[in-house]
Amino acid sequence: MPTQRPGTVRHRTQLYNEAVRIVEAEYASDLELDDIARRVASSRRQLQRAYAEIGDTTFREHLTKVRMERAAELLANGSLTVREVARRVGYRQPAQFAKTFRRHLGSVPSAYRARAREGASQAQRAA
Repeated sequence: MPTQRPGTVRHRTQLYNEAVRIVEAEYASDLELDDIARRVASSRRQLQRAYAEIGDTTFREHLTKVRMERAAELLANGSLTVREVARRVGYRQPAQFAKTFRRHLGSVPSAYRARAREGASQAQRAA
């Protein structure tokens, strides 16, 4: 890839950082690349380039990663049902959430929660 001009790199870094802030604040809502691009005053293609070049990812991969991280926290630390966790991180379909969660974290949500709780109770007994 040719070397980017410093102004281009700066601009794409700014776009990427703004998009990341929006995703991290609003991951539970229906976010779309076009919507984010409009909000950061960019074209869809420029934002795609910013994600690829600055973040080394795509918008969809980033959104999914943020949602899965939040879901793992909710499952490990809360008493919410898997269905409620799915809803809180932006999934309307619990089955789709469970499939994505398993692909990203290696187990189904209920098994992840059980392991996290077992680990926490072992840590409490050891303390």
